[in-house]
Amino acid sequence: MDCVERAKEIRRLTLECIASIGVGHIGGSLSIVDTLAVLYTKHMRVDPSNPKMKGRDRLVMSKGHAGPALYATLASFGYFPKEELKTLNKIGTKLPSHCNMNLTTGVDMTTGSLGQGISCAVGLAIGSKIAKDKARIYCVIGDGESQEGQVWEAVMLATQMKLNNFTLFVDNNKMQIDDLTENVVNMEDYEKKFKAFGFNAIRVDGHNLEEIDGAIDKAKKCKGKPTAIILDTVKGKGVKFIEETGVGNHSMPFSAEQLENALKELM
Repeated sequence: MDCVERAKEIRRLTLECIASIGVGHIGGSLSIVDTLAVLYTKHMRVDPSNPKMKGRDRLVMSKGHAGPALYATLASFGYFPKEELKTLNKIGTKLPSHCNMNLTTGVDMTTGSLGQGISCAVGLAIGSKIAKDKARIYCVIGDGESQEGQVWEAVMLATQMKLNNFTLFVDNNKMQIDDLTENVVNMEDYEKKFKAFGFNAIRVDGHNLEEIDGAIDKAKKCKGKPTAIILDTVKGKGVKFIEETGVGNHSMPFSAEQLENALKELM
């Protein structure tokens, strides 16, 4: 399955996952799907049949509320049966609303308290350098999350430690839980900020698979510093009525009827 088809499947599975409980973090899940499709299809050195493989690449979903997109990705690649996606956030589930490494096969770090995931990811990258296992560590933060001071403490440490094995994705969908990010704390210009902090910084269309792929390739070749890939995305990407909901799609009701209509759009 190529990246295009993989992204379609991950979107479909994400929607089915959230529809199974009728409400969820749908906007920020859909905005990061294309990056997950490219990462797992073309770049990450992992083995779904051996999810604890030593020296594997790791992904930390620091914006842990996008767990449904990560769960859909992992199920698409065979980490666990796709049918399990319908247990999202239900009693006894292995798929909680936010990512939990102790419950979900393939999840490399528990996240959800915004700002903490990136710190854990930087720690993983340092550990990989010490172990000399050549693993690459990838991390996804949200643009609203980037308002947390802890994010920039981690960024400074990543630069200090010259973590060229660390790639950070900023899901810049320009919305957060209750408003546009520019109306809460305007963090632009991301590219200039990350360069000022010593990162290699690349800005791409976060829904253009070729641009995402090329940026990851550049990150792998970068010497002596970590890379930040700023993804200009649309919250709720792929389904028009979800996109048009705007800020309200951060967490929204999602019925079986809406799922049926959404899936038709994805065909």
